[in-house]
Amino acid sequence: MTATTTYGELTNQGASTNIAWHHASVDRAARAEQRGHRSAILWFTGLSGSGKSTLANAVNQALFERGLACYVLDGDNIRHGLCKDLGFSDADREENIRRIGEVSKLFLDAGVVVLTAFVSPFKADRDRARALVQAGDFVEIHCAADLSVCEQRDTKGLYAKARAGEIKEFTGISSPYEAPEAPELKVDTGSQSLEQSVEQVLAYLSAQGVIPQKG
Repeated sequence: MTATTTYGELTNQGASTNIAWHHASVDRAARAEQRGHRSAILWFTGLSGSGKSTLANAVNQALFERGLACYVLDGDNIRHGLCKDLGFSDADREENIRRIGEVSKLFLDAGVVVLTAFVSPFKADRDRARALVQAGDFVEIHCAADLSVCEQRDTKGLYAKARAGEIKEFTGISSPYEAPEAPELKVDTGSQSLEQSVEQVLAYLSAQGVIPQKG
């Protein structure tokens, strides 16, 4: 069998000139049919310490145990490589989320349920990531834990350093967090158990037809 590649028209994108989009020989729909589930972007947002990474990884584990294709993009992990050239100024935060949005879009096209765990404090940045994909593909999940709860957890000691002035532009202390106004899901990670939070996310994905009902 010979695979064929088709190309779009030559175009310019930013500083890149004379480039054409290569249409894959295996598309997203074919992957969904083979795997038995849709792909989606699960965008976990919330303050540091709100439980984003914990919840994203727990949901990822649950999906994996069901045999689904899934992957977690974690904020700290991404800054070890892809975004290690960025700091935490507003401009750098914007670029950080722009890159993650584009990477997430690639995972979506690859037929994967991609779970992103980023503070992503600015509504405009999250909206730009959402605008990259079709309606229904972007699931904004607000990990809603009060600042006081996040500070009590402070597993990395970051809030203490921010309060002491050792960390500049820290979200919730010296930099704002713009909470989602109408997320697909609002998970009370400040008070309910991890198991309850995982079930809330899985129930939503099942109801929306992203993943099959648990048999």
